[in-house]
Amino acid sequence: MAQVEATTERTIAADPETVFDALADYEGVRGKVLPEHFSEYEVREGGDGEGTVVHWKLQATSKRVRDCLLDVTEPTDGQLVERDRNSSMVTTWTVTPGGEGKARVVVTTVWTGAGGIGGFFEKTFAPKGLARIYDALLANLAAQTEKK
Repeated sequence: MAQVEATTERTIAADPETVFDALADYEGVRGKVLPEHFSEYEVREGGDGEGTVVHWKLQATSKRVRDCLLDVTEPTDGQLVERDRNSSMVTTWTVTPGGEGKARVVVTTVWTGAGGIGGFFEKTFAPKGLARIYDALLANLAAQTEKK
């Protein structure tokens, strides 16, 4: 079983603090920016960054649905980490300055993949599929945070 990793990034025309606060707002903004691949979204504890426990189902493909129960931490400034209690999946959101009045958002998800031929296909195709999902989420986040 090998580690699988998917990384996506986007520069958003809003200051980093605004973008980070929106990402960390599980009670309000986060549910609004999730694309159709996410369902059954529910904040179970907290709702703002560190200490939040949030649930959702992530439908990566027509046959692959992950039931996620995530613990949220903020290990460093500008970083949110979501650890799934139901699997080895860990997603790290990092928000840094991306130029004047802009934020660079990098999202990286890692998990322990399957073994054998299934693992080969997972390692080959899953990162691309997850990148598409996070591209949509980041586009929604940009629409939510950029000044019109």
